Amino acid sequence: MRVPVVRHSTLRRRALRRRVLWTGGELLVTVGVVLLLLVVHQLWWTNRQAQHGADRAVRALEREWGAPGTPGRADPSEGAEGAETEAGGGSARSPGRQRGAGSTDTPAAAPRRSQAYAVLSIPRLGLRVPVAEGVSKQDVLNKGYVGHYKGSQQPGQAGNFALAGHRNTHGEPFRYINRLRPGDTVRVETAAAVFTYVVDRTLPRTSARDGGVIGRVPRSTVRPSYGYTEPGYYITLTTCTPEYTSTYRLVVWGKLRSMKPR
Repeated sequence: MRVPVVRHSTLRRRALRRRVLWTGGELLVTVGVVLLLLVVHQLWWTNRQAQHGADRAVRALEREWGAPGTPGRADPSEGAEGAETEAGGGSARSPGRQRGAGSTDTPAAAPRRSQAYAVLSIPRLGLRVPVAEGVSKQDVLNKGYVGHYKGSQQPGQAGNFALAGHRNTHGEPFRYINRLRPGDTVRVETAAAVFTYVVDRTLPRTSARDGGVIGRVPRSTVRPSYGYTEPGYYITLTTCTPEYTSTYRLVVWGKLRSMKPR
């Protein structure tokens, strides 16, 4: 009977292959763990941090304006009732000139860049989030805030009050705005008044460069059948779509229904 002879060089090659395979397996496991941690950080931790920061900013604004229920402060739960001034369905006439409320078209001191100066509430979504000046990712959107497009109008002014917010990660305040339907209310609180807008229409998808949707008279330049043709008092909410991408933009529009001075 012939006994097989295994050379030392063969044994060394086998041992080397085992070490290479073992090392490669360890590297793959390590990379997998790192990627998992990055996903957890991006999808959970950034949301947690941003949402807590946004909540603190809302509470700070509320303290600055006065505690709920105190004289001179509007209760957003009152909706369009009480002493609100009707906006006339988005007509070109300033609602602030009715009933002696003072013109909302009078320019106020412009908010500083990245300053949180208003609170956006959407009852259907259970959303209450600060609005800051500008749409910088680092200074505004990644903090969980909603950003106001510089150059668009302020709340209650004739024209278009245009906003942007993350749909995923960093607080994702606009994650579910695709669920809004005509007739849903959107409230904007400032130090001066509470403005109630009513959702009017939605543009499910357009180019990220479609600047027409945030124009003074908002109308898509990519899909011209979506938007408006007459001046009015509008609000525009924009976010990325589909989820977890930034390829396109989802747009929700509304019209000012009423305002309630503080």
